[in-house]
Amino acid sequence: MSSRSLQPAPSQQRGPAVVALGGGHGLAASLSALRLMTDRLTAVVTVADDGGSSGRLRTELQVLPPGDLRMALSALCDDTDWGRTWRDVLQHRFHTDGPLDQHAVGNLLIAALWELLGDPVEGLDWVGRLLGARGRVLPMSSIPLAIEADLELDGAVHTVLGQSRVAVAPGRVVSIRLAPAEPPACQEAVAAIDSADWVVLGPGSWFTSVLPHVLVPELSAALHRTAARRCVTLNLRPDDPGAMTNLEHLRALAEHAPDLRVDVVIADPGAVVHLDELADVAESMGARLVLRQVGVGDGTPRHDALRLAAAYRDAFEGHWGDLGDGRGMAG
Repeated sequence: MSSRSLQPAPSQQRGPAVVALGGGHGLAASLSALRLMTDRLTAVVTVADDGGSSGRLRTELQVLPPGDLRMALSALCDDTDWGRTWRDVLQHRFHTDGPLDQHAVGNLLIAALWELLGDPVEGLDWVGRLLGARGRVLPMSSIPLAIEADLELDGAVHTVLGQSRVAVAPGRVVSIRLAPAEPPACQEAVAAIDSADWVVLGPGSWFTSVLPHVLVPELSAALHRTAARRCVTLNLRPDDPGAMTNLEHLRALAEHAPDLRVDVVIADPGAVVHLDELADVAESMGARLVLRQVGVGDGTPRHDALRLAAAYRDAFEGHWGDLGDGRGMAG
């Protein structure tokens, strides 16, 4: 059975066609919200992780790092006992004194399917079918990638290679690059962006999960030419007082993709430090700034799925009539 035959028939689907780009917990947050609005949902996931279980499998088996792909699939699981149980199986980690320690079951399952089928996309589609996933999960590239970042610390700039090292390196990220510099994109991801109604970037680890998408040439070209609207979801306020602000993140996106038009920027008011400047940068990218409370009520920097879904609905409905195809938002 081909991976194409695993996808729901168009007549069974509802809502706008949305492509969400990112990785890790940030992408899981946007998917948890977007799945409440539409069945026509595709996640395009970074494949640069080189740490933990994913890094070990990447090195040992020469495969794409499966961890962020697993998390995206888990976020889209069917909301039944079947779907939730298989989600928990995928997310379960072993705790032993042996070589299985900290391996996630889902990572092993995905790697096994890749080895059996010889096709990363088809393997992910089979896991999605097992979960009853409300959407599709795709890698952003057909090969594993590495992230190289220039960081500024005490007036000096130094270079760090590897996602896991960049994530914990001291200093402020100035710019990032991919290795190889022009990796092949997953063609199904390119096609999804080309045919989308909306593309959502963020939230997430900005330099290791969000910005890498605009650095893959074929993905970047699709993001620039697609007729889809583009929505940027900014992060909540981090616990680390020295972390970069949302204003700096939005500027970094503009610097790494200077010609990318954005239609909407969603920000939580509690995470905005320089409101006027943030609105100005959004406007310079062609976007309107939408301020909505999207975090959980306990003050921790975690997105609330219902609140974020409501923010997406508000943002999307402002443009929905422009699509001109007579479709409405999902109920």
